[in-house]
Amino acid sequence: RAAALGALPHTRTHTQKLSPAQHSQLLSLASSLVATNPSLAEGIATGRVSPDVRGVRSVRDLHKVLSSPSDPTMRLKGGFAPSLGLLRARTPTPTPPRTTVAGSVLSAMKPLNPMPRLRGGRSGMLGSLRCIATNDSKNANAPPECVSGGGEMPPQYDFASVEEPLYEWWEKSGYFQPTEYQKGEKKSYVLPMPPPNVTGGLHMGHAMFVALQDILARFHRMRGKPTLWLPGTDHAGIATQLLVERQLNSEGTSRYEIGREAFLERVWEWKGEKGGYITQQLRRLGASADWTRERFTMDDGLSEAVSEAFVQLHDKGLVYRGEYMVNWSPNLQTAVSDLEVEYTEEQGKLYFFKYPIAGSEEFLSVATTRPETILGDTAVCVHPEDERYKHLIGKKVVVPMQGREIPVIADTYVDMEFGTGCLKITPGHDPNDYEIGKRHSLETINIMNRDATLNENCGAYQGLDRFEARAKLWEDMEKEGLTIEVKPHMQRVPRSQRGGEVIEPLISTQWFVWTKGMADKGIESVRSGKLKIIPERFEKTWYNWLENIHDWCVSRQLWWGHRIPVYHVEGSGEFPTTTDYVVARNEKEAYEKAKAKFGDDVKLRQDDDVLDTWFSSGLWPFSTVGWPGNKGEGSDFERFYANRGSSCLETGYDILFFWVARMVMLGEELTGQIPFDTVYMHGLVRDAQGKKMSKTTGNVIDPLDTIAQFGTDALRYTLCTGVTPGLDVPLDPKRIESNRNFANKLWNSARFIMGNLKDISAEEWAELSDNKPMTKEDMDALPLPERYIVSQVHTLVMEVTAQLEAYTFGQAGDQVQTFLWDEFADWYLEISKTRIFAAQKSDAPEVQAAARRARRVLMYVLDTSLRLLHPYMPYVTEAIWQRTPHTGDALMVSRWPVDVGETLHEDSEAVLQFKTFQALVRGVRNARAEYKVDPGKKISASVGAEGELLEQIRAESAALGLLIKADEADLKIQDLAATKASAAQMGAAGPKPVHLVVGEGLEAFLPMSGLVDFEKEVKRLTKQLEALKKETEGLEKRLGSKGFTDKAPPEVVAEAKRLLEDKLEQLATVEQSLKDLQG
Repeated sequence: RAAALGALPHTRTHTQKLSPAQHSQLLSLASSLVATNPSLAEGIATGRVSPDVRGVRSVRDLHKVLSSPSDPTMRLKGGFAPSLGLLRARTPTPTPPRTTVAGSVLSAMKPLNPMPRLRGGRSGMLGSLRCIATNDSKNANAPPECVSGGGEMPPQYDFASVEEPLYEWWEKSGYFQPTEYQKGEKKSYVLPMPPPNVTGGLHMGHAMFVALQDILARFHRMRGKPTLWLPGTDHAGIATQLLVERQLNSEGTSRYEIGREAFLERVWEWKGEKGGYITQQLRRLGASADWTRERFTMDDGLSEAVSEAFVQLHDKGLVYRGEYMVNWSPNLQTAVSDLEVEYTEEQGKLYFFKYPIAGSEEFLSVATTRPETILGDTAVCVHPEDERYKHLIGKKVVVPMQGREIPVIADTYVDMEFGTGCLKITPGHDPNDYEIGKRHSLETINIMNRDATLNENCGAYQGLDRFEARAKLWEDMEKEGLTIEVKPHMQRVPRSQRGGEVIEPLISTQWFVWTKGMADKGIESVRSGKLKIIPERFEKTWYNWLENIHDWCVSRQLWWGHRIPVYHVEGSGEFPTTTDYVVARNEKEAYEKAKAKFGDDVKLRQDDDVLDTWFSSGLWPFSTVGWPGNKGEGSDFERFYANRGSSCLETGYDILFFWVARMVMLGEELTGQIPFDTVYMHGLVRDAQGKKMSKTTGNVIDPLDTIAQFGTDALRYTLCTGVTPGLDVPLDPKRIESNRNFANKLWNSARFIMGNLKDISAEEWAELSDNKPMTKEDMDALPLPERYIVSQVHTLVMEVTAQLEAYTFGQAGDQVQTFLWDEFADWYLEISKTRIFAAQKSDAPEVQAAARRARRVLMYVLDTSLRLLHPYMPYVTEAIWQRTPHTGDALMVSRWPVDVGETLHEDSEAVLQFKTFQALVRGVRNARAEYKVDPGKKISASVGAEGELLEQIRAESAALGLLIKADEADLKIQDLAATKASAAQMGAAGPKPVHLVVGEGLEAFLPMSGLVDFEKEVKRLTKQLEALKKETEGLEKRLGSKGFTDKAPPEVVAEAKRLLEDKLEQLATVEQSLKDLQG
């Protein structure tokens, strides 16, 4: 881990004019350079390599230059340019401490200072650094030696030595980036990556979304579409602020003591040091996201988009300031949304007490789970039809320990059958009471401060924590004789999703977004089919939530986040609840608006609150590509949003409302179009038993540990092929191990093929490198097994392509493995050996031609299969492909086996004939197993067929002999009638041969002499026959006894009868086998 903050004091003088966002980005870039290219970092840090930064205008420019694979922009002291490839390859000696190197790298970048603030998208960038000198460095596009080295392929696939160098090469080669804009290009495919929290660490949920999204990115990229998988991180307002506050507390201080500006600086420093960990971990999973476009929700371009969105919504009348009941988090001291409140069933207490009737000895029996809220009661409510209390409606009751008189009111909300039928009403601290209070014009009393201590409205209880006040108030009421009883009570307790403390309903002035109109558009987008949700069952949930949506409280009483772009007029009211204000994109615009409205002497103060983190995340699909600017032909916004081809949001079902619905609502409202056309919902990853993973139960499976043990490909493939849209995925380590073995089997299949290409000519190598789809004419010239396997791989291509287009990841991945394992390796690979081995023994032209055809088909099928499997298992497929004959630089940017609208030829007749051939082989193998023939023993066989099938089987006699383990000399293939006649003669002279009816016009006969040792088998069967006779005699005697049948339980008698039937059946079988053997 390359933490750059250790050198921060050394670099502060050169970066002090940068914005906090840029300062953080620069620190992340330096740390990343140390981690990925320590030699280059050391060269820059020690001054031996000097980057030319005269044309750099942004951190992104600098990142592009430093990561360029083929355009080095550094020069060594002395004036000549170094080879970046050599810098990467050489081992630095000695290397200074990483923090020092990172700091020195920053120091070397001082010409960047000052740097204009970043804007969204790419169109505002001023280009890359100038190249200082020419050089003859080796080709930076050359793949790493671990996959391109000469010599024989190792017997085992070593994922540990392949994955990181291969990923680094992909990234440095620019393969993750969309192709440059060209007029008339294919429509783009866009995947907005759900931005993980900048505070986050990798878990299996990340592994799931990376695997699924990477499949889509690699698939569409190989189909030739400009594909943008745009990564980034979310500033995670509450979570990040909590972390930094804990750091401050451990240092004996707090955010209030150091002030807002100093606190924000500490957060940016934390982000610069720790914020890149999660993206580095995502890389470890093989994410082919365009890291050159990586965004952070607090970077300058996105911050500009947030202000623009708020202003536009306000100008449309969709943003307003209002006093409503909110969910208040006392620990965080901020409002949180309904979606950020989790309800848990907890054992609590139900407190029954007396509400005295004013001027009477009577009282009402009332129950509550929160006695401290009695101090904020403004009514007691009963049902208007409740005969017990009708006479009290309109009278007054006295608030215990306060003496205030409040009315008894009637409302049908009260359930007469629940509790005592009397309900205390606290409009300031219960959402239902708040609505009742509005209906009856009741006073609203707030009894709590922001930290959940009681305020001045609580008299003697002022200053006490809410739970302390609960105990104290109840104790005092007991002394006054106002309590009745306390009962245990299970209750739903609202807790903060982030802090864990009990949420307090509280009346507060906040900023809200009116959502009804936007929600209606979101409903219509799904109903009209414009937006598709997979699986469809989530549509019902979508409708239910949006049809019952509440206005969105978007203000948060935090310091870390996007400060609300509202500017209050000082002296115009109580800040910030009753002041006049203007809404503006920045302070300059705010003063222009305010002076026009309130005069030139106006003084403004920006609102202290920040926006809900989900507000900025809701803009993610379009703010990350440059909205509201960066428009026009060829711009990111036009290519990847406004005029895109198709777009899929792949995410977990648990944030359907947190994020997905809000993106749809804001996208339609602010840009006039939905941000994506498909929403694919994956489930949660659970353990092998289906239990939720948690540290408490100790069943958490760490993705990085799993990768270290089994490799990235095995984990990805397991997650993707075990997925059904919207359903949780049980993750069994045994499946991961099995899929690692599948990668090894694929490697060894390729190793066999490559082992037989060692001595081929350059001409044949070039021929094998051409993977154009085989046509009907090509296939007609091939023998049956070759026509079959090519037809099968063509069928596979069409089916997998259709399934990936339909987002059926699991079925597509399973089919590729099934084909490679069950068809290619088990059948054709074995058959090809007969051609290849024959060519090693004979120079006959027809033998050599057959071997060449087999090599071509082997490579064609392997290459096609690697392309199909690559989105699932990118590392092993690329590692194999780089060693095989091919055209192009990398598998990941090679052509998908079929173009859009193209159909590959399938020879259905060849498939039917070869399946008959397979049935023959399976029949013989089953007979061998039934007669327990030693696996290595070769047998004799007579095969009878008719017509064209006879010729096809004769042509493949060598393959048939290999597959059924029969010597070619003892394998007779002839006309069916002749075969039957020969078998009849064999049966007349001795034991009958085993007869296999494979299908119409195809039968086989296996002489018993080749299957068994007669003498041994007769002895074995005779011994078995004697044992069975004794057993049957014993059972018959037992069942013939009245003492047994009359006295034994019926189920015991029935079991004895069943056992006798089984033994008699076995006896008949053995007797017949002996008869057959003895003729």
